[in-house]
Amino acid sequence: MNLQEYFPVLLFIIVATGIGLALLLVGRVLGPNRPDAEKLSPYECGFEAFGDSRMKVDIRYYLIAILFIMFDLEIAFLFPWAMANGTVGLVGFWTVMAFLAVLTVGFIYEWKKGALDWE
Repeated sequence: MNLQEYFPVLLFIIVATGIGLALLLVGRVLGPNRPDAEKLSPYECGFEAFGDSRMKVDIRYYLIAILFIMFDLEIAFLFPWAMANGTVGLVGFWTVMAFLAVLTVGFIYEWKKGALDWE
């Protein structure tokens, strides 16, 4: 393998970086820059921020976030299987059923422990 074969890739990276930097520079130079007190103020739901940003957050928020990530990853793993469902045969089918069973057991456990109750 010769390094000259990678020259088009290097050229593409250089041109793309140059275009990106040029567009950022043009936007900085030609764009309007009229800051005022309202534009520079922190934004929180349309009214002034209150309290400390390092306040304690309820642990249930993190549990819901973890559950969301878990089921989001489940879907990410199911898409390739769904696309190749006709070619993986019964072994692939039962492998995915075992995967879904483990996730279902985990979901039922979280449900019974009350992680989904937001009260």
